[in-house]
Amino acid sequence: MEAVETAALWTHVAAGVLALIAGGLALATEKGGRRHVRVGRVYVGSMAVVVATVVPLFAVDPTTFRAFLLLVAVFSGYFVLSGYRALARKRPGDGPTAVDWAGSGAVLAACLALGVWGVCLLADGDSFGVVMAVFGTIGALVGAADLRAFRADTDGPWLVSHLSRMVAGYIATVTAVAVVNAGPVPDVLAWLSPTVVGVPLIWYWQAVYGDAGPLAGRV
Repeated sequence: MEAVETAALWTHVAAGVLALIAGGLALATEKGGRRHVRVGRVYVGSMAVVVATVVPLFAVDPTTFRAFLLLVAVFSGYFVLSGYRALARKRPGDGPTAVDWAGSGAVLAACLALGVWGVCLLADGDSFGVVMAVFGTIGALVGAADLRAFRADTDGPWLVSHLSRMVAGYIATVTAVAVVNAGPVPDVLAWLSPTVVGVPLIWYWQAVYGDAGPLAGRV
């Protein structure tokens, strides 16, 4: 079992590094261009490996922290999945499939659990509950909104959805790096600072590429 854990851990780390590089290149290259598409696919694939390897890590050693990482993996993985799937639904008549329904249902369930867990920790005086409550709330709201959109067949602009979700997934990638290399920085700050910085960037790109979001008509 130790060999399985070691292999899963190093695969997880390597995929995370690749996701960090590929995601950054995807953001830096011309949107829709050949390079963007290529590095974007690498990013999606590496994030899939990151999420998948959390499962054996938890199965081998089901600690409380790894349970938290498993829920966060569902949270971050869904942003990348839904951003990728937005491309598959960009033509009129291309509705959600079982993958879309299952993904949004999974993130809703995982993030409800994450949020409730965070509230319980806060009630016990543990400030790390803030991180769990914030991520849980964001993920649950996104999952519920997607389920409502699927049910009503009212998908928003595919480009806005694709960019927003991919950037959100990349924020999760940066968060992992920030946490590992935080040093003396408090845990809550290390976990949440990439989100605080990244969300306004999402709003900016929503406004630039789709005239949508809180900054629509202002940039």
